[in-house]
Amino acid sequence: MANIKSAKKRILVIETKTLRNKMIKSKIKTLVKKVDAAVAASDKAAATAALSEAVVAIDKAAAKGVYHKNTAARKVSRITKAVNSIA
Repeated sequence: MANIKSAKKRILVIETKTLRNKMIKSKIKTLVKKVDAAVAASDKAAATAALSEAVVAIDKAAAKGVYHKNTAARKVSRITKAVNSIA
């Protein structure tokens, strides 16, 4: 455990940020699962709606530093490719 006051504060701040990041990542996983479920059901309208919602969330996460920009781009690319594969 840290003895210095500033180090103790940093520990608390990091805990808060970690919880926020976990919450955002969990939300994105849920949104991606919705896209995958719509793709599996071959529901183009639902997949497109879920895709736009997921892309916004992923881009916001990348902007806030939760995901690296290339990770975010990869995630968006994969789900977009899945939605476009619906005939």
